[in-house]
Amino acid sequence: MHVLRAATTSLSPRAVARASIAAVHRRPAVGQRWYSDEKAPASEKGQGQAEAGAGAAAEDGPCAAVERKLKAKEEEAVDLTGRLRYLQADFLNLQRNAAREKEQTRDFAVSRFAGDLLETVDVLALALKSSPAAHLQELYTGVEITHRLLLQTLFKYQIKPFDPTGDKFDPNRHEALYQAPIPGKEPGTVIDCQKTGYMIKDRVLRAAQVGVVQES
Repeated sequence: MHVLRAATTSLSPRAVARASIAAVHRRPAVGQRWYSDEKAPASEKGQGQAEAGAGAAAEDGPCAAVERKLKAKEEEAVDLTGRLRYLQADFLNLQRNAAREKEQTRDFAVSRFAGDLLETVDVLALALKSSPAAHLQELYTGVEITHRLLLQTLFKYQIKPFDPTGDKFDPNRHEALYQAPIPGKEPGTVIDCQKTGYMIKDRVLRAAQVGVVQES
């Protein structure tokens, strides 16, 4: 021990430090354990996959909810569109029905007035069939003008006269006053119009009074 102390005292401080470091490196390791790092990448990979799966699940959850809401809204929009189209069709039908009823009401009012007026037209037409005397020429002209003005007024409301002479007898448009056998004429043919018929648009305002060929 004294020899070691003497030896160390004879050495320089730098030499003593080097000798101490070398002694430490030569000293055996006590209680030191080494762990392998080979499994660390696998565990890290598993942890990464778990984190990725959790992240994907977290992302899929909101997306799925949004998709469900979007689908529900689309179905609701389709349903509302169908209802809107139904209401539009119903409204258009209501408009058409209202317009038709209004037109029918107006035609009915015109028909009553025109029906009463037709008697006057008939009288004037009958007066015009006779040849006037010279001193009644002015009166005849006045009757002719009045008759023409009345017909023009009727035309305004789509009321038009018709003479079915030569047509096939139609009970919906004609009123048979008499029947007569006429050689060379087809039975059921109108041969004479005693009173002119009138139509208001596509309806019969007054049936024409006619004579019809009788079957032999």
